[in-house]
Amino acid sequence: MPYRIDETHDPKLESWIESANDPNTDFPIQNLPLCRFAPPHEHGLCDHLGVRIGDTILDLQELAYTLPIVGDTPGPAEADMFAGENEPSLLSSFNGPLGHAIRARLQHVLAATNRGKFESIVRENLHAVEDCEFDPPAVSRDYTDFYASLFHATNVGSMFRPDNPILPNYKHIPIGYHGRASSIVPSGTPIIRPLGQKAPPDDPSSTGSSAGPSFGPCSMLDYELEVGAVIARGNELGNTIPLAEAEDHILGLCLVNDWSARDLQKWEYQPLGPFLAKNFATTISPYIVTMEALAPFRCPAFTRDPADPRPLPYLSNENNERAGGFDITLEVYLASEQMRTRGMSPIRLSRGGFKDMYWTLAQMLTHHASNGCNMQPGDLIASGTVSGRTRDARGCMLELTWNGDPFANPPVKAPGTSRTPIELPTGEKRVFLADGDEVIIRGYCEREGFRRIGFGECRGIIQPARA
Repeated sequence: MPYRIDETHDPKLESWIESANDPNTDFPIQNLPLCRFAPPHEHGLCDHLGVRIGDTILDLQELAYTLPIVGDTPGPAEADMFAGENEPSLLSSFNGPLGHAIRARLQHVLAATNRGKFESIVRENLHAVEDCEFDPPAVSRDYTDFYASLFHATNVGSMFRPDNPILPNYKHIPIGYHGRASSIVPSGTPIIRPLGQKAPPDDPSSTGSSAGPSFGPCSMLDYELEVGAVIARGNELGNTIPLAEAEDHILGLCLVNDWSARDLQKWEYQPLGPFLAKNFATTISPYIVTMEALAPFRCPAFTRDPADPRPLPYLSNENNERAGGFDITLEVYLASEQMRTRGMSPIRLSRGGFKDMYWTLAQMLTHHASNGCNMQPGDLIASGTVSGRTRDARGCMLELTWNGDPFANPPVKAPGTSRTPIELPTGEKRVFLADGDEVIIRGYCEREGFRRIGFGECRGIIQPARA
């Protein structure tokens, strides 16, 4: 069930941390997303749990030694609740009544009205964001990526199957695949261009090559704009997660870039789907924006065409239809190495909305566990590429540069090879990503009568392939 809107969402709340009161910040006192970080004096060991407010990180573990957050008495026992080794049990607690109590307590000590009472104690445990190091916000033991945007699936399907872009199962079942948790990396980690096996050329005589596949650096490197959900509470092997309870298992959301090697993918994906083209790196933003903070920004699930099949009963209920979506604006920016050298700002490639997803996160999680698969605290599930109906809302280069448009009236058909490059302000052109390119994903929520909240950034710069 979605969290209720209460006093913790009051837009009039302000903090004695002035940067949190900036109307353009992602991190007002109404947000307080969780993160795993290393404070300045402990570089390299990101085992502290914190929350971001304004331009600072509040170290919950250290604060609990001097100021109680959960109980009545500060000290080692209180601090141990926020230690890195206790993360699984902590994640399970944060999305229930205890999480609500912690959120309310932190707002209380950070509120402008309580400056005189708490500032001197709390400020000792505040660190400037730029002085901290971050890991992914949860230790993910498993990672599953879905394919939940009908617009993305239709665009990609139309490139190769213009007369049958959507396969028969798509509107009945949330499609997904198991990713690689070991290659989930925090925002800012350099992304090394992968090596891999690629298909033989369509016309071997034009290149003088043999008819066999080749091995070498990926030449069609792409990003994928996605939203991830971090699991707070799992289920025992053999048990399921009913749709009505699915959101009780989700701690919150983050930004995800599931980098993709399209030329490797083209050769290897049949018959078992994504493999090496997808598991070389997945970048995740540093912060978990909690389900409670997102309560004002819920929206109805995607409105299906009347001709579409109804989801089977285990994937359907009134609450999910009424408020299963999230109204999140998502943007992708790109800066080439030459642009950064010349001091140019990144250009925006696309802007889309997470409310356009065909399947909700609750449906994805319920389906994932419907066969008795045991989810675990910290597991990451991602939405798949978030794309909209229009070209400027497409969530990857594969779609952005493609000349077809199945949603035009009449539809514009084009083979997958028909592409128009994106032109950068330096005169450079891109069909796919080049070495030195930096991709920046941003996300935020806005609604009249509430404070804007955001997710921060999910960044990565492409490095050359290694021999």
